[in-house]
Amino acid sequence: MTEKINVSEKIGLVSCEILPAPSAKAVMVLSHGAGAGMHHQFMISLAEQLAEVNITSLRFNFPYMEQGKKRPDVPRIAVKTIEEAINKARQLFPELPIFGGGKSFGGRMTSLYAASNHHDLAGLVFYGFPLHPPGKPSVNRADHLSKINCPMLFLQGTRDKLATSSLITEVTASLSKATLINLEGADHSFHMLKKSGITDEQVIRQLAVHTLKWTLR
Repeated sequence: MTEKINVSEKIGLVSCEILPAPSAKAVMVLSHGAGAGMHHQFMISLAEQLAEVNITSLRFNFPYMEQGKKRPDVPRIAVKTIEEAINKARQLFPELPIFGGGKSFGGRMTSLYAASNHHDLAGLVFYGFPLHPPGKPSVNRADHLSKINCPMLFLQGTRDKLATSSLITEVTASLSKATLINLEGADHSFHMLKKSGITDEQVIRQLAVHTLKWTLR
């Protein structure tokens, strides 16, 4: 089911796609990564696997992706878009708990939203939190996470070049409401080494199952 979200009069409309689960237990508002929109295969596969485990999803494009631009929106615009996507999900599914999250950039922008706004999200799920640029280990991008008042789930690959394992472990250990689950051998895109014999679909299935178990905790 494809719909439109009116972000604001100035920013305009963005597309969103809802994939209802047959016996939904929750709704996940999924934000895409910096380099690909809501129709990227990872986003589609994740939404399908979430539906399989009875989590409805709402995926959407950030304005820059909707307009065919390459440069991601500034945080102010990205955060406003996430706010309206969450409002859309709440309007469509008022009886279900709403979770926010996303892939890389999208997850990080969702965390900025949660840190700076009053909200009633049941939790946040990060599918590869981009803790630092490749090859530049740092925890500066995590400074705001301590301001988030809802539970957080970090699903991270141990080969993720945007989140060194030791640093993401250090960051999550300092947060009372954070849970870290490492996927051994996965990179930032959750690809496994060929020699592992594990397919992308199997990894995404793991992400969906971990998400379900955590939401039902």
